[in-house]
Amino acid sequence: MTSQTPQRSAGPEQAARPLRVLAAMSGGVDSAVAAARAAEAGHDVTGVHLALSANPQSFRTGARGCCTIEDSRDARRAADVIGIPFYVWDLADRFREDVVEDFIAEYEAGRTPNPCLRCNEKIKFAALLDKALALGFDAVCTGHYAQVIVNGNGDRELHRAADMAKDQSYVLGVLDDRQLAHAMFPLGDTETTKEEIRAEAERRDLAVAKKPDSHDICFIADGDTQGFLADRLGKAEGDIVDESGDKLGTHEGAFGYTIGQRKGLRIGRPAPDGKPRYVLDISPVDNTVTVGPVEALDVTALTAIKPRWCGAAPSGPGTYTAQLRAHGGETEVSAELAGDELQVRFTEAVRGVAPGQAIVLYDGTRVVGSATIATTERVTAGV
Repeated sequence: MTSQTPQRSAGPEQAARPLRVLAAMSGGVDSAVAAARAAEAGHDVTGVHLALSANPQSFRTGARGCCTIEDSRDARRAADVIGIPFYVWDLADRFREDVVEDFIAEYEAGRTPNPCLRCNEKIKFAALLDKALALGFDAVCTGHYAQVIVNGNGDRELHRAADMAKDQSYVLGVLDDRQLAHAMFPLGDTETTKEEIRAEAERRDLAVAKKPDSHDICFIADGDTQGFLADRLGKAEGDIVDESGDKLGTHEGAFGYTIGQRKGLRIGRPAPDGKPRYVLDISPVDNTVTVGPVEALDVTALTAIKPRWCGAAPSGPGTYTAQLRAHGGETEVSAELAGDELQVRFTEAVRGVAPGQAIVLYDGTRVVGSATIATTERVTAGV
């Protein structure tokens, strides 16, 4: 499928009139530069830091760029340098309900969620945007690397960033028409390295210029996802079995595993062929983890639920490229909406596809929409 040729001057950051802009400032360098660019473009910008933890001291300090008291202070200092008003908004309860508890429930059900997508959907472009619009703001500005542009028909579209190496459109694939109409991504058309973004921050006298990027999951203090889940779900010993159902070992909770995982399986005896084994299936019903050879991970098709479209829903079958992970590559697919489900078939088999992950469809650089993977079909039957 082919999109209309996009008009690069159509994003709200290039609006003909000055806008009232609420800049979400995480305390990192990207959001600080984005807010500075929006202000430099002549918009009336107000900075806001989202307090997402009821106990921010428990979140990792230093190079998080997201959720700590340190990050809130870094964001405030950046706003002072830019010369814009600054506030801290407490969204901790909403974040806990919509992101953290959802994350735990998904793992408990044997699925692999992406909390960044959920945060963008439920927090930054739902709770935050709704509050911003109620207060009279025209747009919410973030430091994401993506582009909101308008095609030849005048419709708004979400596109990949100009620099594919920094593209973050995958985690924004949950945004709908209304949200795109009020989204501003001043870094999206920047074809520069991260070092150049840092150099720009330094030229602007922003103290976050050399601050390391955030990484991992912001609400897991020590980066130990398995330990985080065990603390909340409790340890529950179960079996690790092969494709025939033969017991190979035990685990302390099926939630601690993801499909495609190779390390940390704690299997006593090697496979007959001497090759590594991978997690093929997670069954929360009987608390069983099934492992097998890597070729058993080959997926040829999937069904996804809860589709969200960055524009009108596609009608009829279509050919797209799909991205299955935030830092994954593209693969060609055919897809068709059947009722409330998205049926997807891969041109070539892919590996490491887990229920709970998001699949994001693209038409060229345009984001068509996203959905949550529910089931998969594999080359090897029986798993």
